[in-house]
Amino acid sequence: MRINADFSKTALVVADSVSWIHSPESGVDRIMLDRIGDEVARATSIVRYALGSVFPRHEHAKGEEFLVLEGIFSDEHGDYPAGTYVRNPPGSGHAPISEKGCRTTLWVKFGHLPVAA
Repeated sequence: MRINADFSKTALVVADSVSWIHSPESGVDRIMLDRIGDEVARATSIVRYALGSVFPRHEHAKGEEFLVLEGIFSDEHGDYPAGTYVRNPPGSGHAPISEKGCRTTLWVKFGHLPVAA
């Protein structure tokens, strides 16, 4: 899958003009802003977790960054309220969940950080 994959060109996505796409996990939807690859990809997305939704533990071989836009995002490392930015290094992993009484929305980018030699 390739979405806005030509990084030499400007990409413009107006979130209100595109549809949310279901992820493989129930209650987790996304708007794909850019993507090169399928489920394991270099990608930037807006991700929405319904209350009580979970995503199985997974690793990010080339790292991950996220910014919590709405709600409280959680994983086994802690709780991250709206306005929290996290950068996880290549090879890190986690099991995300949204359980703090509200829907959670994130800006997420993964598969883009250099891996140490």
